[in-house]
Amino acid sequence: MVDATTAPLPVAHEVLAAVLQVRAGSLQVLLWQRALEPHAHRWSLPGGRLGPTEDVETSIKRQLAEKVDVRQLSHVEQLAVFSAPGRVPDERVVATAFLGLVPSDVDPGVPADTRWHPLDALPDTAFDHESIVGRARGRLSAKLSYTNIGFALAPPVFTVSALRELYSAALGYRVSATNLQRVLARRGLLEPTGDTAAPGRAGGRPAALFRFTQRRMAVTDPFAVFRPPNQARSGGAS
Repeated sequence: MVDATTAPLPVAHEVLAAVLQVRAGSLQVLLWQRALEPHAHRWSLPGGRLGPTEDVETSIKRQLAEKVDVRQLSHVEQLAVFSAPGRVPDERVVATAFLGLVPSDVDPGVPADTRWHPLDALPDTAFDHESIVGRARGRLSAKLSYTNIGFALAPPVFTVSALRELYSAALGYRVSATNLQRVLARRGLLEPTGDTAAPGRAGGRPAALFRFTQRRMAVTDPFAVFRPPNQARSGGAS
């Protein structure tokens, strides 16, 4: 017979999403402010309990739809399972977390309790959500090296300079536009549209517009790693 004082708590299952977007030159995450305890007034990742008839993918799409227009997410993938016994006070809750990406050219409408926050200046977060955001940032940074996931951050067409700004914000260090174009072109990920961007106030030669050749995630170089300039031997990914 199990002693009621030592019996394990029933295990609940929730889904959470770290939705990232490059906004105003910085990588930001979508958070909502809790109104109730536990952790009232702290900021949380969107998500909630897994429904009795749902799989985790169906559940996160349903719950994201309450915070953001999911049609504007360019990529969603399962990130990790977080199962530390004390991650939620007085409950045993296992979380399946997802990474979601929104391209930089859209500004989804969100509820009044929901805002974008720079990853480098997060507010007080609930539970282990800061760790989940950190894991999401690490996943994105790694995949920018060896996949074409940059398409999910970028608008349909862009200049190389604009793409460099997106990669720099996501990676957390300045990326060389020349090296970025060389690497992505060598992998067959970029193609010119044949058009040019409107000239800026300073005038000069109009910049060529490019697009990704594929807007679906694919591994393009499994051994490539982008590195900060002071760590790279040849200016970036091989």
